[in-house]
Order: sequence, then structure tokens, then C-alpha cells
Amino acid sequence: MTDRESRARSSGAATSVRPAVIGRLLNRLVVLSITRPRAVIALTALATIAFAAQLPRATIDTDPKHMLPVTSPVRKYNDRMEKEFALHPDVIMLGIVNERGIVNPQTLARIAELTRQIQAIPGVITRDVASFSTIDNVKTGAGGLTVGPILDRVPQTRAQLEAFRAAVLGNPLFVNRVVDPRATATAIYVPIERAANGKQIADRIRTLVANIANQRGGDRYFLAGDPVTRDTFGAEMFRQMALFSPIAGLVMCVALWMMFRSWPLIVANMGAAMVGIICCLGLLVGLGNPIHIMSSMSPVFLMAIATDSVHIFNEFAFRFGELRDKRRAVLQAMDAVGAPVFYSDLTTAAGFAALGTATIVPVKVFGLFVAFGTVVIMVTSFTLVPAIMILLHEAQIPEAPAAERTGTSAAEGLLARLGDFSLRHARLIAIVGALLLAGAVAGLFQIRINNNMVHWFRPASPVRVADRVMNQSLGGTSTGYLVIQSPDEGAMNDPAMLRGIEGLQRALEKDPLVGKTLSVVDYIKRVNRVLHNDDPAFDRVPESRTQIGQYLFLLSTSIKPTDVDNVIDYGARKANLIVQLKSWDADTMREVIRRAGSYLKAHPLPNGATLRPAGIAYFNLVWSNEVLWGMLESFMTGLAAVLVLLAIETGSLRWGSLAFVPLLFTIVVIYGAVGWVGKDFDMPVAVISTLSLGMAVDFAIHFVSRFRQRYREHPHLQEALVWTVARPGRGIFLNAALFSLGFAVMIFAALTPYITVGVLMVAIMLLSALTTVVYLPGLILLFHRALLGETA
Repeated sequence: MTDRESRARSSGAATSVRPAVIGRLLNRLVVLSITRPRAVIALTALATIAFAAQLPRATIDTDPKHMLPVTSPVRKYNDRMEKEFALHPDVIMLGIVNERGIVNPQTLARIAELTRQIQAIPGVITRDVASFSTIDNVKTGAGGLTVGPILDRVPQTRAQLEAFRAAVLGNPLFVNRVVDPRATATAIYVPIERAANGKQIADRIRTLVANIANQRGGDRYFLAGDPVTRDTFGAEMFRQMALFSPIAGLVMCVALWMMFRSWPLIVANMGAAMVGIICCLGLLVGLGNPIHIMSSMSPVFLMAIATDSVHIFNEFAFRFGELRDKRRAVLQAMDAVGAPVFYSDLTTAAGFAALGTATIVPVKVFGLFVAFGTVVIMVTSFTLVPAIMILLHEAQIPEAPAAERTGTSAAEGLLARLGDFSLRHARLIAIVGALLLAGAVAGLFQIRINNNMVHWFRPASPVRVADRVMNQSLGGTSTGYLVIQSPDEGAMNDPAMLRGIEGLQRALEKDPLVGKTLSVVDYIKRVNRVLHNDDPAFDRVPESRTQIGQYLFLLSTSIKPTDVDNVIDYGARKANLIVQLKSWDADTMREVIRRAGSYLKAHPLPNGATLRPAGIAYFNLVWSNEVLWGMLESFMTGLAAVLVLLAIETGSLRWGSLAFVPLLFTIVVIYGAVGWVGKDFDMPVAVISTLSLGMAVDFAIHFVSRFRQRYREHPHLQEALVWTVARPGRGIFLNAALFSLGFAVMIFAALTPYITVGVLMVAIMLLSALTTVVYLPGLILLFHRALLGETA
């Protein structure tokens, strides 16, 4: 044995560090599967049927509040404030816009009729539907205060219409809340019960609107609000899953046929994918978990993960062409690629399982259950796939052409030239990569953390159009609360306290994305003005605590109780400042909180009163922050887990670190590009960052493992590297192509999270494959002494 051969063997012997028990177990599984293939297939089918039996119990959940666990302090506080202030968390907004003006008999009659019909819809909280025909107008009459709907009857004459217009626009409680300053837009606010489905109620309202389609007279109708957005998304999510999962499967079947021309191998690949998908979703549903946006993507992810079996098929075709013996071809193919397949699936599962550390519940559930599905696919790679391969008739085996076995095919030649190029220009490629990495790192600092569920729809979708129009016309479709609390009973009767709240309102309204603020101050000022003959001089907070207390009592006995309850509690210790926002961006509520904090620092409220945010807009901000820190924690956990697994698989920290390079390079470049193009780092993007941990490292595992095998057998460095690029590299590119095709179909989805996932996963897989076969050969050549233990 020569010194070079001795060094090659010793450097390759590190792979024997793999736990022997794992190797023996994998070998036994393969032997069992090819010895009793029909029994293995039958047992796999029975287990899959057992998991599939759980699927009819599936439910969906897109409520943002369920993003955080029930024990979350933010969620508990939010629920408590909703009860204390009699707030309805789920409100649909039906907008009516008429550029010629809504103050006309026809439009007002339609508003009154639509309000009546909407109140009759099951699931609607009838008493609190707010529109012109139900909202209370505080005015003087009969020597005192009178309260009644501003649209008690539809005005017909010009004088009546002008009086109505003046009354509506002259009441600050209405402007930007139920009418815009030009009287060209109004809204009907429809609170719904917690258990009600927002999309179903929205569809009923659409039917009501359609029934008056021929009588609109220039009126346009728009449905917006959180229940419409999330429940429409939930329904569309199921539709997209049902549409794109089969399409992805069909595309991958066609691609597999083009690669191997063997239907049984296509069945083996898709069978492994379907077993993983059904077991994943069956366990998820069986344990009582609803399907959320991320778990709805599980089938496409698992279908793509199952493409790792391409490496098995590719090697099997080569081995059978050389041996002409099925059993030996299966055993040798699994011996050659079994370890890389095992460890690549294991690292993929680890990348998904890292999401289990996240605090966002749907993300945690998705990561853990897809990790389980990945493990199932890994097991089928050593059971179901060999069992199907051994049952193939020889005519069905995709034997590799002689040109490919001898390395003289066009594809092999092209890859060999690519490998030779990478070796000849190793230093230049390393320098270019370093420059690219530096630019990408700069892009990472441009990333904007933000969640906006409305933007999960395409710009031209009805949901997004309605949200845009209503934000332009009225105060806004997103709502946040700022709860002011004092330790003193009756503190909200203090004129100084109310003036402090009023000053805070004016400060917040300077933000162009704050469309409307409403507090107990607005009601007190309205009563004070009305009781003084509508004199504008009295449109202010009274000077007396007693007078304020009397006004509050008067209001509580005159208008709907919930109107007052929404803004002040029974003991007058707490006041709720309602903030309507013109954007669902998390940054919008963050700016409201910042502006409020700055104002109160300069103008503290009396009696040590404090302010605490709540509401759906704040909830969106909280779990947006959880995306940042939770995903960062999961990402770091996943990075550490993958590096440890790579070190174990290669038996060397140096080789493990080398195999880690394509993963790190791919993630930094892809997310640097995300920062430079200005794409929001939202939940789908954040989740992909962790998912890519397992997926982007697969190719490096195959490359390093096969190179070290080749180098042990033929200890000639450059020849072994070129061979690895040419032969296993073919499987790497086939796997990347198949994986990318599976995800590429999502680019045509109607929901932008699916589009985002499709684009990013295609980019990640193609870049990681290219990085593996272009950068790794050069790095191995440049650092071969440290890696291979050579001294010369």
C-alpha cells in the first residue's frame, strides 16, 4: 500500500465513526425489505390507512390570536380588556362608496334596508350593528338631551337631505368613523359571534348586495375587516392546497418519467411522499390540532423532500447496468447512498424540528409534524423504496446507458468539465463567493420585519381592494386599543385626566396612518356642546368632576350601553382609547405605541395613570416580534443541530464545517437578496429560513460522502473531485430540478405566502446545488492538507 493510499484510507476511515448500530439497522431494513417486499408494502399500506382515518376530522384555524398560546400574557390581557370594555374582536366592515355623494334617498334607503337584513343573518350580533340607521346621535330636544338613530327615516326633500348631511358631518363622533368628510363613503360595522365564520357571513352580505345590483345608482360595495380576511384566507388556503398539491405531484411525476422512464420508480417516489404526507397530517389532526397556513403547505414540502430518493434511483440505475443483478444492485446502491440519504433526511428533520422552539403555535406545530413526516419518508427510503425496486421486472429497471456508466455521456462530460473548471479556478471562485457573501450580508441589514395578513392576497383580489378603498375613505380597517388605567376610583372623571387623554389623541392623529381616534373624551365633549345649545365654545372638557360624572350617567342611560362601555369601565378607573389604523402593517401599531410613549413622557397623566396597548393591531405586532426573535432562536438552534449532525456523519468537525458551507452561503445570499429587494420578512419568509437548514444541506452531505468513498478507493484528489461532480453531481442536479419543479407550481397560487414559499424554495434548492458542485471541489482542493491529513 502506498503512502497516498494509506492517507486516503485513514482520512476516509472517519466515516466509520458513524454509530455501527445505525449502519446495521439500515442494512437489516434493506435486507428485510428486499427479502419480504410484499409484506413490507402491505404493512406500509395498513399503517398509512390508519393515519388517513383521522383526516375527516380536520378543522382549520386562521385566527391571529391563536398564534400565541393561551398562557401568553398578551393574549390573556387582550381577552380581559375585551370583556371589561364589551368589545367585539371580530367586526366586518361593509363599505358603501359613491363619488357623487351618499346623501341621496336611494343610497340611504339601501343602507337602512341592508342594515335590517344584515341584522337577521345568523352569527351577527344584531344589537351592535352600527350604521346610519342604528348609531345613536346625541342632540338637544324637548329642553334636554335626546338620543336616537341619525337615520330614523330616509330624507326625501332637498332640505331634509341637507339637514341630514349637516347633522352627520357636524358630529365629530361620526366623521371618519361612519362617514368621510366629503360624505362620499360610509360603512356598516357588523360584529359577529366568536364561533361565526367571517367568510360565510361575508358571502351572505355579498348576496344581499347582489340583490340590489340593478338599483345601485353609482354605489359601490366593499367588504373588509379581520374576519373577512382571515376566514377568506382559510377557505382559499384549503382550495389552494387541494389544487396545487396534485399539480405539484403531477409535475414531479412527469419530471421523474423524463429522468428514469420507469413508472414503478415513479410509484416508489410518489408512494414514499404520500405515506409521509398522510402520516404527517393524520397525526396532526388525530392529536386535535387544526390546520393553519403553514401546515397547509405540508403536502408540497413533504412531496419535495421525498425527491431525495432520486439519489437511490440514480445509483441503482448505474449499479444494475454494471451488475445485471437486482438484489446486488439494490444492496450496493443502498450501501453507496444509504448513509447520505439517512443523514440528509435527518438534518432536514432537525431543521423542521427546530421550529418546535418557536412560541408561535402554528409554526411550532408545523415544524414538529413535518419533521415527523420527514422521518417517515426516511424510513420508507429504506423499506418501501427497496421493496418496490426488488419487485421490478428487468425490463422496467431504468438501466443507465453505457455512456453514462463510463462517464462519456453528454451530461457526464458537461459536469466533468464543470468540475475541472472549479478546480482550475478555485481561488477566483472563492474570491467571487466572498464578495457575493459580503454584499448579501449588507442586504441582511436592510430586512424589514413585518406581518400583514391583507398582503397575503394578491393586489387585485377583492379582499385587498376592499381594504385599500376603505382605508382611503374612512378611518381604517385595523383597530388598536390604548388602555389608560389609574389606581384611583373615579379617576376618569378628573378634567385633567380627560385633557391628557385628549392631548394624546391629537398627538396620535398626526400620524397619517392613524385615521380616527375615539375615547370617552369625545362623548363628554359632545354632550357638553349639545347641552349648551350646540355652542362650539363648549366643545371641550368641562372643568368640574361633578359635571363629568353627571354627563357619564346621562350617557349611560340614554345611548346604547355598549357605546359607553367601549370607552370607560364601570368604576371609571380605566379608559379605552380606540385607534383606527389605515394599515395592517405591524410597524403602524409600533409607531402608535412609540408616539404615545413619547407624548406621555413629556406630558404625564395625573395620579400615576399608566397606558397599555391591546387589540388586534397590537396582537399583530406582538406575534410579528415573535416571528423575529422566535425564528432567530429556532434558526440558531437548527444551525447548531445541523452542524453537530454533519460532524457526526462525517466523523470530523473539519469535514462537517466544509459540508456546512453551501448551506450558510445559500441562506445568507437568499436572505440578503430579500433585504435588497424590500420584501417584508413576514411569517412565511421567517419559517423558510429555518426550513432551509435541512433542505439546503442535503446536497453537501451527498457530495462529501461520495467524494470520500471515491477517494478511499482511488486516492487521486483531482480525479476523485471531478468524478464526484460528474456522477453524484448528476443526482444532485436531478434532485434539485425535481424539488424545484414541485415548488415552482406554487408561484401561480392566488395567495402570496404560497408564492413566496415557492420562489424562495426554488432559489434555495438551485443555489445550494450549484454552490455544492462549484464551491466544494475548489474548497477541498485549497484545504486538502487540513482535510485529508496530507503533508505535501
